[in-house]
Parts: sequence; C-alpha cells; structure tokens
Amino acid sequence: MIIGVGIDVAEIDRFGVSMRRTPGMAERLFVERELYLPSGERRGTASLAARFAAKEALAKALGAPAGLLWTDAEVVTEDSGQPRLVVSGTVAARAELLGVRSWHVSLSHDAGVASAVVIAEG
Repeated sequence: MIIGVGIDVAEIDRFGVSMRRTPGMAERLFVERELYLPSGERRGTASLAARFAAKEALAKALGAPAGLLWTDAEVVTEDSGQPRLVVSGTVAARAELLGVRSWHVSLSHDAGVASAVVIAEG
C-alpha cells in the first residue's frame, strides 16, 4: 500500500550558489557519506542538488511535518548505481508512525534541474 508520494525539483546553479554563500549549509543538509564519493572526492553540485530534492520529496511523502532533520534522511548509492534511502531519528519516527516499511526513490538531473521522486510504502 502506498502511504505517500513526494516530488521535488532544484535548480542546480541556484542550489550551488546557496551552498557557496551559506557556510555550513552542506553539513546541515547532508551526512559525510552523501557529500563525498568513495574515492574521497566531493560530489558535484548536480548530484547534491538531486539528493536535496530527494530529501524534500521524502518530507512531502511523509506529509511535510515540522521537526524533520535533513541529516536523518540519507541518500546512498548502491553498487548498481541505484539510489536508496536510509532513515533514522526524526524521519524514522514519522515513517514508523505512518506505517512506512519501504522506500522507492528516483533521482535525475538534466538541463540545469535536479529532480527526485520518493514513494513511501507500507
């Protein structure tokens, strides 16, 4: 049973400007594993914008309640390249309250826009 669906878009250049202009923003939005590739290289702006869009879409799928922490939702990449959500803390508590047992996430970025769709399933 589908409990919630969320979609979000982020303009990549605008997101990049915000990240450069606001010290500490990256650490408030992302956990270290999201910021860096396994090689230790920092992820590009398009990839981070898509991850941010996924977190926004996740919040929408949960009904956009107040109090969710950005770092309590992590977008990880499987060896296959498929994105997956890992939730903890405030996000996990809200998901449990709603009966969410699994997540589906899709990310994309093209033509200057990053997008994400999240489905919460019970």
